Amino acid sequence: MDYYVSTEHLSVGYNGIPLIENIEIAVRRGEILTLIGPNGSGKSTILRSIIKQLKLIAGTVVLEGRSMTEISGRELAKKLAIVMTERVRAELMSCWDVVATGRYPYTGRLGILSEEDRKIVDEAIRMVHAEDYADKPYTEVSDGQRQRLLLARAVCQEPDLVVLDEPTSFLDIRHKLELLEVLKSMARERNIAVVMSLHELDLAQKISDQVVCIAENRVDRVGTPEEIFRDDYIQKLYGIDRGSYNALFGSLEMEAVSGNPKVFVIGGGGSGIPVYRALQRNGIPFAAGILQENDLDFPAAKALSSKLVSVAAYRTADELMIRQAEELLRECGSVICCIGEFAEGNRANRELRDYAETQGILSDLARVLQKNRVVTADSKTSALLDRPEGYEAGTNRAEGGTR
Repeated sequence: MDYYVSTEHLSVGYNGIPLIENIEIAVRRGEILTLIGPNGSGKSTILRSIIKQLKLIAGTVVLEGRSMTEISGRELAKKLAIVMTERVRAELMSCWDVVATGRYPYTGRLGILSEEDRKIVDEAIRMVHAEDYADKPYTEVSDGQRQRLLLARAVCQEPDLVVLDEPTSFLDIRHKLELLEVLKSMARERNIAVVMSLHELDLAQKISDQVVCIAENRVDRVGTPEEIFRDDYIQKLYGIDRGSYNALFGSLEMEAVSGNPKVFVIGGGGSGIPVYRALQRNGIPFAAGILQENDLDFPAAKALSSKLVSVAAYRTADELMIRQAEELLRECGSVICCIGEFAEGNRANRELRDYAETQGILSDLARVLQKNRVVTADSKTSALLDRPEGYEAGTNRAEGGTR
């Protein structure tokens, strides 16, 4: 199958005792393979075994058609670059110097860099956007900056395979994305095979060509992101029994508040999500509706609400459902409408909003929180932050709501 690196009947572990057995994974050049799974499942153990930091219990790691046991350390250093979680001790080195160590497999015994080597180091530093602190002492930069420098060092090696253990640790959102873009460029443009572990499922879903799922000391499943990232499977893999994971959006939701709903939220098109989360965060059980099952609000409403009034995708609510929703409105005693303008096909929710208004129970998030005695350090600021974008103070409407 022209795999660049693969494992055959691999067993890994410690002190001769296998932790995971019969590991069969493979990746081609130009592809990214990602290991996911709960903490302690063995992802790092597999990676350390592949790169020869741990002695294999059984089986073989094949690199470019050869067993890695047959490849010398110097030759392997030109083919394989490693970015692991251990801290690099570099008390007397600048950031540039640390990156430059990636060129040592190509230098003579004295480790003297040529002009070409220096150009490669500078290019790698630019690639990870580390120019601003390249001349600083390595000990004076942040953990996130160090992670980018270690990736630059791997780039300097001009490898055919890069192995990374949780490379996005310590990075903020912007730099997580930048680092993964660098990895994708390395794989696609330089035809490098990438094997790594990630905790961020949303990132693994977006960047990986193949995903290996590790759970309960075994390889549980291998497949494409489309095959792996399904709500029911991810919940099972991680043993999620409180809260939920939405594979479509790659998002987590907290557990719904128990009890009879005190608020009915009329939403749709994403307008209700911030309100659902604010109510859940403040311990207020709520009902939501009327939502189509393909609505942007539906997954969050299903996860967080005590009761949900919904219809199948592309269907409209009938009169019986509208009457039942009105009864639920009265039982709740408060109604928040997140929709500013109603489209022609959204007659049911417009009727609910109008009905709540005639009953004198139409409210907004700030008043609902106050009614339920939610105390914050700055209730005015809190209420504004929790409202949907464009929410008008003193009204029950938001500009640009679902149509």
